[in-house]
Amino acid sequence: MEGPHYPSDLSDEQWQVIEPLLPPRSNVGAPQTIPRRRIIEAILYVNRTGCSWRSLPHDFPKWRTVYALFWEWRLLGIWQAIHDALRDQVRRADGRKVSPSAAILDSQTVKTTEVGGERGYDAGKKINGRKRHLVVDTMGLILGVVVHSAAVQDQDGARLVLTRLSELFTRLKVIWADSAYGRNELPAWVQRTFGWLLQTILRPVGAVGFVLLPKRWVVERTFAWLGRYRRHSKDYERTTESSEAMILISMIHLMSRRLGRLKT
Repeated sequence: MEGPHYPSDLSDEQWQVIEPLLPPRSNVGAPQTIPRRRIIEAILYVNRTGCSWRSLPHDFPKWRTVYALFWEWRLLGIWQAIHDALRDQVRRADGRKVSPSAAILDSQTVKTTEVGGERGYDAGKKINGRKRHLVVDTMGLILGVVVHSAAVQDQDGARLVLTRLSELFTRLKVIWADSAYGRNELPAWVQRTFGWLLQTILRPVGAVGFVLLPKRWVVERTFAWLGRYRRHSKDYERTTESSEAMILISMIHLMSRRLGRLKT
């Protein structure tokens, strides 16, 4: 039975964008009678409001059913596949090629909760938790995401996320990042391993306080987009894989809304 409308629910146009990307229903076991749209909307509700799975309103399917689909699709890589397909559609709709030639790299450190899992202390930010490493294109769309302990240095986290891109984006030539990524041997490693130019963007000499830096503001805007989804206010997930899936789900919601507007 359809429940009340929530701000996180999918519009009909968004559902028309997402539905063709869903995997076919399994023929194993009892027939699946719960509408997939309502289960996905329940996951989006958790993602947008930051509530726990057990706190889902009763007009949604049972929380165990909702979590089971989130968990199964995370293991099968379905969230990643939906996300990547939508990103390609958004780039095409903007008149761009699917594979970008430039990208921006950055990280964000957030606190974790008592649920456990991988965590560590970021001495620079003085935060005990996890670090989200993103690589985005010049539109701010995510090309790669890795979540790891906050104790991992930026240079090592960058290696993890850049390695995930190596076989996916054949046109990639340059990656912009802040000065933290220009230390040690990271730029040389990136050039030697992937043939990309890792170009650091420095703050103007004598600048005080916040300064809008060229190129880097794009990835900062992506972190701001994710910040609208309260599940990202901290890292509530037990595993880093679930944290990455939640980031992809947020972007699925954002990109489907952008594509849905084109259908109206």
